[in-house]
Amino acid sequence: MKVAIIGCGTIANSAHIPAYMKNPEVEIKYFCDIIIERAEKAVKDYGCGIAVKDYHEVLADPEVVAISVCTPNYMHCQISCDAMRAGKHVLCEKPAARTYAEALEMQKVQHETGMTLNIGVVNRFNDSVRRIKEYIDAGKLGDVHHVYVSFRAHRSIPGLGGAFTTKAIAGGGALIDWGVHYLDIVMFCTGDPAPKTVTGEAFCKLGKDMPNYIYKDMWSEMTKDLNGTYDVDDSVTALIRTEGPVITVNGAWAQNIGESEQFIDFMGDKGGIRLQYGGYFTYYTAEHGSLVSYQPDFKMSHMFENEINGFVNCIKTGEKLPSHIDTVIITAKMMQAIYDSSDAHEEIKL
Repeated sequence: MKVAIIGCGTIANSAHIPAYMKNPEVEIKYFCDIIIERAEKAVKDYGCGIAVKDYHEVLADPEVVAISVCTPNYMHCQISCDAMRAGKHVLCEKPAARTYAEALEMQKVQHETGMTLNIGVVNRFNDSVRRIKEYIDAGKLGDVHHVYVSFRAHRSIPGLGGAFTTKAIAGGGALIDWGVHYLDIVMFCTGDPAPKTVTGEAFCKLGKDMPNYIYKDMWSEMTKDLNGTYDVDDSVTALIRTEGPVITVNGAWAQNIGESEQFIDFMGDKGGIRLQYGGYFTYYTAEHGSLVSYQPDFKMSHMFENEINGFVNCIKTGEKLPSHIDTVIITAKMMQAIYDSSDAHEEIKL
């Protein structure tokens, strides 16, 4: 199966490309990037493929069956829609798009063309997350009435002044970059309940004075541009009522608290679970007159490889994966509502 990588930056090189390379049923035919040197470097590093600058050249090749969209957020909708209309299956990195309206357009084109459109909510392929869903489905937590989400870092704004902190490119900051993963985990584990009301505030505070912003280290440092733009949220708080649990959100790229707290608490009336993001989880309950807690121990498989292998397989079988746009659109709707609530300073009813 011949595939192409559109966008040869960090997520492509750290996740998509290595996972495709390990799948014996796949051949990467194209590496595409508007910075052609990145595509040429990928050809050299991985020993395969053709480097191109214009993604339309990829879409015109009838041999290409599928693409991974690993570009900045502002191109997700356009490239994904063009690809589906050209008869290509698509795995688009998270978030689906900058806005809910763009995500809806992607869903519309998927329905019109019938091509696969999966979104890179990779935690749906994580072993810990899948086990938590099994615990909840089996009733081990009872009525899961509240989920608390924390994705907080001290001062960790990515690429200050670059694409990550420019709303026109990224669509948002801490919420759309980190929060999308956390909210999607909650939705997956609790059965994708429909959101009913959302109230939230997104803050653009710590990074606004870019020349004087003090930090210890910063990922995506190579994209930093202190003469660039900073108009996104570096922290966010929200309360979401759903047809299932109430979700409390507390997130920050940057806060003046020197602690990193990245976890999700699932609270039920029979038991509870704390998931350490990207790691293992602890289950809490009461048994035989005693308080009990334990951490299941298992071998963790590579979630990006699971995601890519699932994408390749669903193209062959027609299976609809949990990462399909029809499911992930709910998270896009919630994030949009948080931003809308913040702008209006009032609750949003969905």
